[in-house]
Amino acid sequence: MPRQLANRELTPEGPRRGAIKRGANPRRSVTVNLAESPLAWLHARGHLCDRLYDAGEALRSDYERAQLSASITMRWDPVRVKSTGERGLAPSEKQMAARQRFDGAIRAAGRGLDDILWRVVCAGEGLPEAEKTLGWPVRSGKLVLKIALERVAEFYRIT
Repeated sequence: MPRQLANRELTPEGPRRGAIKRGANPRRSVTVNLAESPLAWLHARGHLCDRLYDAGEALRSDYERAQLSASITMRWDPVRVKSTGERGLAPSEKQMAARQRFDGAIRAAGRGLDDILWRVVCAGEGLPEAEKTLGWPVRSGKLVLKIALERVAEFYRIT
């Protein structure tokens, strides 16, 4: 897949979602590959509407904010959390809140749909690999992923 590079302003919470405006002089910037995410790939080709893409990004954001990915060694770095309107919370409380939102979104998707959500949205697996791993027929993953993302969008109240 060809790379689709874009410059983003680098904030303490991570790369900002929107592109850097002309004439703006950010303190730090980073180049990101928009084609890396399977969700971005599907969205860019018109297979996912903005609502479903935003739901997937919200789920992935909570997954990363809660630091649920496997770690091999001890982590000494501070918890990086985006500001989500959780004012007055300590970093560990923000992490726990993200974990509760993530668990709630996965529960809202329902049994049988959580596996495709985790594989594609959180682990960054492509749909063909996820379908093969789950033993599903070819091209069934997109439909199931859309159903799961619809439920997640309802959970996050994305209109």
